[in-house]
Amino acid sequence: MDKYDALKLENQLCFPLYACSKAVIRSYKPFLDELELTYTQYIAMMVLWEKKSISVKELGEYLYLDSGTLTPLLKTLEKKNYVKRERSSEDERVLKVSVTDQGIKLRDKAVEVPAKMGSCIGIDGEEAQALYKILYKLLGSLDN
Repeated sequence: MDKYDALKLENQLCFPLYACSKAVIRSYKPFLDELELTYTQYIAMMVLWEKKSISVKELGEYLYLDSGTLTPLLKTLEKKNYVKRERSSEDERVLKVSVTDQGIKLRDKAVEVPAKMGSCIGIDGEEAQALYKILYKLLGSLDN
């Protein structure tokens, strides 16, 4: 075994993860274009559809995004009237973001996106569940 084998792209776990991530996000694009959302806006809306209202800090933790990425994203969603940002009444240092009625209506249009994406992926449900578990295990180990 050559001492440089570890530097071969074919021996890197990170590369297929990176390439798959790009390919999956690219596959989402036509479906999200219909909603006029980017992938990052879409995942933020997914959390907001579930939670209704959340601090920007918590949203960042859910999405593994920093405030420098979230702030412009939320400003754009606010301009589209999908979310509302306001200071917490309990602690004005905390910025809360809430889904608006218009944002809730968007959910009805978005509800078909997961099924459309599922038909593009090319793995069965059992493989998808296994991959999901492995990826979250990896995220958990790297998040420390």
